[in-house]
Amino acid sequence: MSDQHSHQSFETRAIHAGNTADPLTGAVVPPIYQVSTYKQDGVGGLRGGYEYSRSANPTRTALEENLAALEGGRRGLAFASGLAAEDCLLRTLLAPGDHVVIPNDAYGGTFRLFAKVVQRWGVDFSVANTSDVESVRAAINERTKLIWVETPSNPLLGITDIEAVAGVARQAGVKLVVDNTFASPYLQQPLALGADVVVHSLTKYMGGHSDVVGGALVTADAELGEELAYHQNAMGAVAGPFDSWIVLRGIKTLAVRMDRHAENAAKVVEMLTQHPKVTQVLYPGLPEHPGHEIAAKQMRNFGGMISFRVEGGEEAAVEVCNRAELFTLGESLGGVESLIEHPGRMTHASVAGSALEVPADLIRLSVGIENVDDLIADLRKALG
Repeated sequence: MSDQHSHQSFETRAIHAGNTADPLTGAVVPPIYQVSTYKQDGVGGLRGGYEYSRSANPTRTALEENLAALEGGRRGLAFASGLAAEDCLLRTLLAPGDHVVIPNDAYGGTFRLFAKVVQRWGVDFSVANTSDVESVRAAINERTKLIWVETPSNPLLGITDIEAVAGVARQAGVKLVVDNTFASPYLQQPLALGADVVVHSLTKYMGGHSDVVGGALVTADAELGEELAYHQNAMGAVAGPFDSWIVLRGIKTLAVRMDRHAENAAKVVEMLTQHPKVTQVLYPGLPEHPGHEIAAKQMRNFGGMISFRVEGGEEAAVEVCNRAELFTLGESLGGVESLIEHPGRMTHASVAGSALEVPADLIRLSVGIENVDDLIADLRKALG
């Protein structure tokens, strides 16, 4: 993060970091540099360091500077998707023969990347309950290079003590990666708690409007940032200029949207905990949630994601999803509109039969910013 923005509040950084006025026209919004290549002033005479848009593009640079500022990092990198960001990170930090500790609750695409792609490359992994520090410690071996954490986790909303696991990682001489997608940098700052790298699906809360796909890596280590940037260019799965512009626009309202997401979610949780057909509500804002105290310590608020289980098993859960109307049945999360899904058959189908398999009666909500009374009425009707 540049010194220019280090003293500013989050809301100010979200609007101004990376968003310098266009020097040619004074436009207050960075232009979309929809360009592949750049005129050089003689061989090797680059203007601003730009030669080819896979390597760097001014619109993407604006986003990457903004991401670094929001996470309190030294280097931010934007990718074509969250999984593209993860792939770049893993191929930068790992080699055949290495080992990774992954969580027992994680995004299905992340598990698929480890189990079906990275493992074939000769990298092994062990599954640990990252909410239990000793479980993480026990999973580390002499080949471990990386500990991977999601907090809150997807879809069971587990909470990991980032500071405690960072201590375990340092002691073992391994790096800690935190997927901060569910919280966003507004609610949680993993780098300040000791993480080495933060991962985001920019598709979710950062973009915030279900109209873009993107991913990001942020690190406070300048040398690691250079290594990641080298691989980003070498592998090429970069965020395009228009996608970068869309995410930058979304980030400007991130703080106010996250406040509303969390406010609405808390009221939806209150209704669900009292509903006779709901057997369990998974939300870190509940005092009875096993990670509640840690979440309260390391998060600004508890977020807009809720999972819950219903009477009647898998078929009943599927029917609730099908009956919802205002909650749109669909994958993804973090948009202004509310979404409902059945993880076992949708986002987490790839973990079936593994240690990460999710309960068949589980429903996941991404609570949007609509009027909360309308959302509650829709869920009551869907539950029957």
